[in-house]
Amino acid sequence: VVWINDVVCVLQVYDEGRYVYLVTELMKGGELLDRILRQKFFSEREASAVLFTITKTVDYLHCQGVVHRDLKPSNILYMDDSGNPDSIRICDFGFAKQLRGGNGLLLTPCYTANFVAPEVLMRQGYDAACDIWSLGVLLYTMLAGYTPFANGPNDTPEEILLRIGSGKFSLTGGNWDTVSDSSKDLLSHMLHVDPHQRYTAEQVLKHSWITCKDALPHFQLTRHDAPHLVKGAMAATYSALSQKTSQPVLEPVAASSLAQRRSMKKLTSTDL
Repeated sequence: VVWINDVVCVLQVYDEGRYVYLVTELMKGGELLDRILRQKFFSEREASAVLFTITKTVDYLHCQGVVHRDLKPSNILYMDDSGNPDSIRICDFGFAKQLRGGNGLLLTPCYTANFVAPEVLMRQGYDAACDIWSLGVLLYTMLAGYTPFANGPNDTPEEILLRIGSGKFSLTGGNWDTVSDSSKDLLSHMLHVDPHQRYTAEQVLKHSWITCKDALPHFQLTRHDAPHLVKGAMAATYSALSQKTSQPVLEPVAASSLAQRRSMKKLTSTDL
């Protein structure tokens, strides 16, 4: 067994022929977002501690050339019920990929709902910057109580993807009128639409919002929506996106553009 801090540990693997069973350490504390939304007191200081724990793990993975590519709240769990950031574990490496040689870019996009970076959405090459985008969405949700690109459970996938592609999000109103300017500065760098200008995990860890955690405001962040509504909005978006998988449309060979061009050439030759 190889233990990596803050990554869920696989204890046993059983190969039964048709099925392979992975036995991991038990995550008793549940999902990160569930606990945060239920927590009676959650402040910027707590949010900073949570982001630090996750980012230092992501930084380690990136240094090993591994990109997670699906850092959504349901893939970040608590090992116990303490709520201590040290008990946070990153799990589900089903979409994880090792950076290739050469330019180190990944070319096979995969994403989950609100946590997709613009360059992934546009099917461009992307690297570890997509994980930082996902962490930026997570930080935004922790501070605001809702995601930056899904306004509610009735948003259509097209609406959400359009907002993501534009890279525009609001940092005014609600909790944004009271949280620190340093949190907004960090978010603007983590959610930058250009992956080349987006912060790396190392830069996130060196930001004052992380390094000067004890100086951050320590008052309760307001929850404008009930926890089940926040989760419902996310779940509805994930569901809509999964149902919107594009299927290839099969047509007769003669209907293809290539066949039509060849047909036109034959007609031209006959005319001559």
